[in-house]
Amino acid sequence: MAATYEDAALIMQLVRWGTEMNLDEAGRAVFADDFDAELASIDDPAVSCVLAFGETLSTLVKHQILDKDLALDLWSVHGTWARVGPAAQRARQRHGEPRLYENYEALALSTR
Repeated sequence: MAATYEDAALIMQLVRWGTEMNLDEAGRAVFADDFDAELASIDDPAVSCVLAFGETLSTLVKHQILDKDLALDLWSVHGTWARVGPAAQRARQRHGEPRLYENYEALALSTR
């Protein structure tokens, strides 16, 4: 599937939503030198923000509402999942919900 002008419009809405939710600040926090992915929790607002955005983006890609190549060209899905994924996996175990953030993980793993 090739990216379309509809994809571009959706991307701009996602960018706006990311700005509204302070995604840039959250990204800086999870990529900070002192961030420890093995100790991170979904209770951390920065982790939660990145997970919410990543799951939404990935779900749109999964259902072919948004072009995968375009999404991956704009966002480091694999890189962000590497930072917040361990927190998501611990939350799955804690809540007994294996589907938690599954689309984000699947898209991240597909980019290797």
